[in-house]
Amino acid sequence: MSNRIDATFERLRSEGKKAFVAYVCAGDPDLPRSLEILRALTEAGADVIELGVPFSDPLADGIVNQMAHARALEAGVDTHKVLDLIRRFRDSHQTAIVLFTYLNPVYTYGYEKFHRDAAEAGADGVLLLDLPPDEAALNTELARGEGLHHIRLIAPTTPPDRVAFLAQGAEGFIYALSRTGVTGSHGAPSDQIGEQVAAIGAQSSVPVCVGFGIATPEQSAMVASVSDGVVVGSAIVRQIELNAGAPDVAARVAAFTAPLIEAAKAGA
Repeated sequence: MSNRIDATFERLRSEGKKAFVAYVCAGDPDLPRSLEILRALTEAGADVIELGVPFSDPLADGIVNQMAHARALEAGVDTHKVLDLIRRFRDSHQTAIVLFTYLNPVYTYGYEKFHRDAAEAGADGVLLLDLPPDEAALNTELARGEGLHHIRLIAPTTPPDRVAFLAQGAEGFIYALSRTGVTGSHGAPSDQIGEQVAAIGAQSSVPVCVGFGIATPEQSAMVASVSDGVVVGSAIVRQIELNAGAPDVAARVAAFTAPLIEAAKAGA
């Protein structure tokens, strides 16, 4: 069976559209409403969902996403419950899911077992923030995928030879950072992002999606115009934080995200 990520980008390419990738932390603000949020984002038009695995030390994340991890952990969410959340989502939706995580929770779970169980639950890819691909290649266990595409990050400061190495071994899509730093919407995307995407695209046929700092429809449209897709995380997570006490948090998150999705599609 074709990986859902590949099938999604093939469909979008045939339609002449760009992808919208939405990030949320699994179990934020709690598991029942997290499931509602996943469904609402899909129904609003998200093409791929990046699902954060709650972790106590998410150093690559800014304060907004760190607090989402904290809320999920406080709600008792662990890796097993994240996989169960995906299973429940799969009862009604087939939107591609990429697990966004750090090596520690995966290795604690069991590297091979995590990949196998995640794929069986319905995940399609994994982005391991603190596992460089060349380091993984030195360990047979860490080099295995078990049915999940390994998504790679490329930053604006990545040297050209490193860009070539990462791009040529990429799977699913490449996550290009629009700027340096941790996650968060405190800085707008770089005006050099088009050149960055072109340089990455010259090294790989895998789609290039851009994230970091995208928080408005205007930014979403701009990034979509020079890439294969837009990744929005902290701006969505902030809406979960602001509406965490509301019973209709999923609807509010979807209402905020819909204009960004529409702008990305219009920016194609």
